[in-house]
Amino acid sequence: MNCIIVDDEPLARSEMRSLIAEISNVDILGEFSNALSALEFLKDNDADLIFLDIEMPMVTGLEFAEMLPKKSLIIFTTAYSQYALKSYELEAVDYLLKPIDPQRLEKAIEKAILYTELLSKDTVKNTVESNTADFLFIKAERRFYKISFSDIKFIEGLKDYVVIHTKQQKLITAMNLKTIHQKISGETFIRVSKSYVVNMNYIDSFDNHNVYIEDAEIPLGEVYRSEFFTRFAGGFLNSD
Repeated sequence: MNCIIVDDEPLARSEMRSLIAEISNVDILGEFSNALSALEFLKDNDADLIFLDIEMPMVTGLEFAEMLPKKSLIIFTTAYSQYALKSYELEAVDYLLKPIDPQRLEKAIEKAILYTELLSKDTVKNTVESNTADFLFIKAERRFYKISFSDIKFIEGLKDYVVIHTKQQKLITAMNLKTIHQKISGETFIRVSKSYVVNMNYIDSFDNHNVYIEDAEIPLGEVYRSEFFTRFAGGFLNSD
């Protein structure tokens, strides 16, 4: 996998370069101090992954992300936590707070590598053929796979696809999150942000901003927070 770094602070670029250098399967194609320079580079070069700061002069990282083609995978890097939800609305792979923890960075890169592999294979041709009250049938490579709702931990929107995270595997299929949410059990699953639907039976913990399922940190969007607290916590907890 290759990447570029976009950050207006020279020290931040240097630190990111050093951290990435410790992960041998990632090559850095270039570093840029502003979004416009990076955009010019991307006209003639393909980058698998973009490490993108948010607060930059002229064009912010969020504005730049909206200019990029759908296939671009982005990991936002910023010192400001208030941008987290907006970054996931832009379907970022991950959101890292500065100073960046090496283990969180490695986890984010592993996630990006997995999604690159999923999107590059024929698995993107997977389709949800039908559903019952208890399971989905997904067609992949001329076979039908039965996916029980009880095995689905959460579903993540990724570009023009959804990634179904089950207890055994991750499946990607060409469908938007709203459509697949309509096909699964409404009593068990709840939408918690623009990019995530979760199975409430797998939630380990939560706060006002995130839902935690095993090692997954899933953003809890403002417009979904009240319904989540009402349904999952029975209205006994205050979301304010």
